[in-house]
Amino acid sequence: MRLQASSVVLTGATGGMGQAIVDALCAAGARVLVVGRQLGMLDEIQQRHPGQVESLHADLRRAEDRAGIVAAARRLTGFNVLINAAGVNHFGLFESMDDAGIADLIDTNLTATLQLTRSLLPLLKAAPQGCVVNIGSTLGSIGYPGFSTYCASKFALRGFSEALRRELADTRVGVLYLAPRATRTEMNSARVEAMNRVLQVAMDSPELVAVELVRALDRDLREVHLGWPERLLVRLNGLLPRLLDGALRRRLPTIQRFARPTHKTPVQSEQKS
Repeated sequence: MRLQASSVVLTGATGGMGQAIVDALCAAGARVLVVGRQLGMLDEIQQRHPGQVESLHADLRRAEDRAGIVAAARRLTGFNVLINAAGVNHFGLFESMDDAGIADLIDTNLTATLQLTRSLLPLLKAAPQGCVVNIGSTLGSIGYPGFSTYCASKFALRGFSEALRRELADTRVGVLYLAPRATRTEMNSARVEAMNRVLQVAMDSPELVAVELVRALDRDLREVHLGWPERLLVRLNGLLPRLLDGALRRRLPTIQRFARPTHKTPVQSEQKS
């Protein structure tokens, strides 16, 4: 994929990872339509990359806003890449979540992403070479206590990416699933960061994730898992899940301690669109 000749639609552009991805795409020569819910940040991103970036204020959960994204993509010259980076996260015990919180997370991370991808597929298939990029997570391969609903959405996104890739095998559209490990963005509450320090969970910068995304696009890769030993753990969980059952059981008291706050914590943004 030659990014210098590409026009990209990026959702979740106003989050920490989204902004890093914009910077990396622009450095590679791409033109980018940034989509998000934070008006001030959209303007700031556009001013940072004059001539390369257009912005669109939209909420992916709204059908009329998704239609607006499709209309804007039609106006782009050479649109050929969709990067689905919008999403929300929730850290806490599953039993503490209410129906509205579950529905909002699944709607944002999964349903709206699938609906937008379906709507943009005809445009991507018309391009000389197209690509759908789904930003997943290590927690799309390893079920982790405290993130049950988030894991559900990312496991589903990984399965969708695999199935869609096979469904489009006779077209010029590729599908890339990129799975970062824990990343230093606003998706992580203070409780999550404190827990990661206690458990010695490594965290990457959003800039590193963006560099790896550009590299994966340049090499036409299909599925990329970031971080070590996370890549090994993903393989072990697929082959010998009981090994990770035991390891996570030993961590469970620490996870429960951080997942049971003394007050309710709102849903945290991952790459909030």
